[in-house]
Amino acid sequence: TKDMLPGPYPRTPEERAAAAKKYNMRVEDYEPYPDDGMGYGDYPKLPDRSQHERDPWYDWDHSELRLNWGEPLHWDLDMYVRNRVDTSPTPVSWDVMCKHLFGFVAFMLFMFWVGENYP
Repeated sequence: TKDMLPGPYPRTPEERAAAAKKYNMRVEDYEPYPDDGMGYGDYPKLPDRSQHERDPWYDWDHSELRLNWGEPLHWDLDMYVRNRVDTSPTPVSWDVMCKHLFGFVAFMLFMFWVGENYP
């Protein structure tokens, strides 16, 4: 229905408040996508976080997607569902992981070289 489609980009504070109410958000939390001609309209720009980051023990209305009734969906929800992208922070930074991997590979190559030259 047309009630579910994004409306025009909000230009005034009153339109912004009406759009925030439409998406069940507080006015201070509501931020629309930039009006760059892509057709997002007044749809709220939600943080780019996957559903892995949401509380698994909370009593969600839709537990598989970890969503509640009336909650706005991310524009790219199909990318951030639990069986796709996981944006959770890693326990170790990427540069440390790469250093460990390349260090292990270099050590193994050195050991193969030693085993080949000094049987």
